[in-house]
Amino acid sequence: MLNAYDILETIRMIQDECLDIRTITMGISLLDCIDCDIDVACEKVYNKITRCAKDLVRVADDISKEYGIPIINKRISVTPIAIVSAACKCSPVKFALAMDKAAKAVGVDLIGGYSALVPKGFSAGDIELINSIPEALKLTDKVCSSVNIGSTKTGINLDACKMMGRIVKECAEATVDKACFGAAKLVVFCNAVEDNPFMAGAFHGVGEPDVMINVGVSGPGVVRSALSKYPDANITEISDIIKKTSYKITRIGQLVGVTASERLGVPFGIVDLSLAPTPAVGDSVAHILEEIGLERCGTHGTTAALALLNDAVKKGGVMACSRIGGLSGAFIPVSEDSGMIDAAKSGCLTIEKLEAMTAVCSVGLDMIVVPGDTEADTISAIIADEAAIGMVNTKTTAVRIIPAIGKNVGDELDWGGLFGCGPVMPLKKESPSKFINRGGQIPAPLHSLKN
Repeated sequence: MLNAYDILETIRMIQDECLDIRTITMGISLLDCIDCDIDVACEKVYNKITRCAKDLVRVADDISKEYGIPIINKRISVTPIAIVSAACKCSPVKFALAMDKAAKAVGVDLIGGYSALVPKGFSAGDIELINSIPEALKLTDKVCSSVNIGSTKTGINLDACKMMGRIVKECAEATVDKACFGAAKLVVFCNAVEDNPFMAGAFHGVGEPDVMINVGVSGPGVVRSALSKYPDANITEISDIIKKTSYKITRIGQLVGVTASERLGVPFGIVDLSLAPTPAVGDSVAHILEEIGLERCGTHGTTAALALLNDAVKKGGVMACSRIGGLSGAFIPVSEDSGMIDAAKSGCLTIEKLEAMTAVCSVGLDMIVVPGDTEADTISAIIADEAAIGMVNTKTTAVRIIPAIGKNVGDELDWGGLFGCGPVMPLKKESPSKFINRGGQIPAPLHSLKN
């Protein structure tokens, strides 16, 4: 039961502390759209998306007005298109165009699922889809893409790592007129989850219901504000404060998810309790870490503080809702977090420190801008490093890296909105090409044998 104090506190969190529902994402299975004729299949895809999601934006807007809770994005995720397109035996770009057309027709912000799952090798349709990603992201406005190249159970597909380094570079080159934005809509995963509502990595897993609603909550500003009231708290008390705050945030997410589910007549999936920052002042994960006691995010102690934050967020969320899923924890996208941007510009936050931080947070190297002349093999090696962290630690990791074509360290790319601006970060000059070009499969770790 919500009392008057709870209601007033929620209003304050929304007005003063940047609390929002980051996304309502409708997952839609396209398995029943498979057809060997690509034009027929694409028509089925368009028709199913528009039929299932026709009321999504209206319902989300109604809930937002009724409860006074900002719902920033309305999104759709679909079955990985490499599965749907496999029977067509041709370039799947038409599927991307159908997805984009459908997303525009129903009014959502983004649609994810132009994806392939290749942790152990390539099946029919995978290579065609991966090679088509640069063209697909160039020709569409709302389509997002992802590729899962490894898992704890299977190991890492090094051939896929090599391929994705080239694809990331090509995506940036194909959209250089849009500040290389194509690469910002592509994520490379290890241990990808099937119920992730956040872009650019969302896809609707084959084990999910035909249609479902997932909610992503965000509240870095709320957590920072709560901590600021206890400047002399010890670290155990800090953890308890974060847990209690996380509990309150999650309850709001559950309310929105259940309400949307009832009104749309589709199952409620999960609440993804992720502290997803924005470039807005006061809405930064980096600033939470600094409130805990760091002079600047990236200095020594950052990884420990982030581990504390991530753990407390998950514990608080689990107490509030039995349907916690997705990624749930703390995101550290450099370009989307004002504190991370400042730390990177100052040189305190480096690629190496970010990599260490990804071992204890929700995702991985996210929205990182690198020099435009970075070799494809170097990008592949960064992907392999991050996948190794995910594989060994049995957690989801990802890489969303943007080569800034024509730019170098000291420059920046600016996309505005939620994507923010990214300073170009330096990389090592030494080449990893011999390692990457060996190909093959990095074996799964011994602790994967749990059956």
